[in-house]
Amino acid sequence: QMKKQCDQKLLIRMKTECVPCSLNLETQCPAGYTKITNGTGISDCRYYLEFKTHTLSLPGCRHHCMKEFEQPECCQGHWGPDCMGK
Repeated sequence: QMKKQCDQKLLIRMKTECVPCSLNLETQCPAGYTKITNGTGISDCRYYLEFKTHTLSLPGCRHHCMKEFEQPECCQGHWGPDCMGK
């Protein structure tokens, strides 16, 4: 029995919004994503504070999140929604 279905595992990565590092402890990843950074996250971004006449750019933190996703795919020599053979 040849395998018809050869699903591909994909890793989807994303970063949360940049916020002041002290506030980032509470930041959660979107539903279905796993947080892969700890504590206040990674301080590799800037966030903006707007005042009446100008905008301040300040260093901030964000978290990295990932999600494992299986993409249905047919094995070589098979096709269609049911992965039928030749």
